[in-house]
Amino acid sequence: MIILHNRISNKTLKYKLLFDNIPRITISFYKYFTINNTQKFRDDWYISFCSLDIFGRVYIAKEGVNAQISVPIKKYDILKNFIYTYSPELNNVYINQALDTRKSFWVLRMKVRNTIIADGLCTQNYDLKYVGTYLKAIDVNNMLNKVDVIFLDVRNHYEYKIGHFEKALNIPVDTFKKQLKNIMNVLGDEKNKRIVLYCTGGIRCEKTSSWMIYNGFKYIYQIKGGILGYVNDAKKNNLPILFKGKNFVFDARISETVSTDILSKCCQCNQICDVYKNCYNNTCHNLFIQCIECSNKFNNCCSKQCMTTVNYLKYKNIFVNQSIAI
Repeated sequence: MIILHNRISNKTLKYKLLFDNIPRITISFYKYFTINNTQKFRDDWYISFCSLDIFGRVYIAKEGVNAQISVPIKKYDILKNFIYTYSPELNNVYINQALDTRKSFWVLRMKVRNTIIADGLCTQNYDLKYVGTYLKAIDVNNMLNKVDVIFLDVRNHYEYKIGHFEKALNIPVDTFKKQLKNIMNVLGDEKNKRIVLYCTGGIRCEKTSSWMIYNGFKYIYQIKGGILGYVNDAKKNNLPILFKGKNFVFDARISETVSTDILSKCCQCNQICDVYKNCYNNTCHNLFIQCIECSNKFNNCCSKQCMTTVNYLKYKNIFVNQSIAI
């Protein structure tokens, strides 16, 4: 009988990955197209991905597929062939490659959802046949110098905080749903201006551009492949990379370095820093920026209160183990 879900603990899989020396590449792709049988699509892909030793996160919905995955390099061509030939709509789908080779995922999670990205929109609010004009790196660099062009970063505020294009506008919210809701309030009077959208890999821009066009914005553009596509395209064509700082990613790496510019500060001491981490107090698990000094001072916690909690639990665990041994 074929098992269609993971049955090994996260802790075991993560530990196993630490000693896995197989060269891997992290890739991402998305495609908006109609999937009639989402469960069959999910199961077919899960079986194939497991056979190729792929880790990562894949969301499937009637509106399409969204994937961020880690693939053994020697199996990458096999994977591409599977994706390209599985459905005519996926033939030559644009695939982004990560900016570094660090380990990103240790388990495969493949889920059927209502949408491939949580947007809070009704399908009557846009038509994905109409999206923004795609821009390559050379176009992006040229448009960054234009005073009459608005660059809109449609990522969350914590992503923007550690890296962005210098002139880009960002609405300081923490979800894509809120981003979409606030665009009209911020840019409602700019419907006749040229607006360039960008995000990590392009999927949020695709839906945002379609939604903005539906709402009367005349000149909408989007960076092909998002930040990842821009950086890789600029490198390939020996163009200056004008994105500053780090690119936030939703995997174990947390971020990828694009430039040496540090745009943010430690949340605790205000020292220049751009290293995100999750609070060691698992009941908190707050995502925050912390410098090395504060990391040592607060034991990798976001506050004295959380540090006290972690120290208490550590002491309690040692005490219980000693009691059992006695």
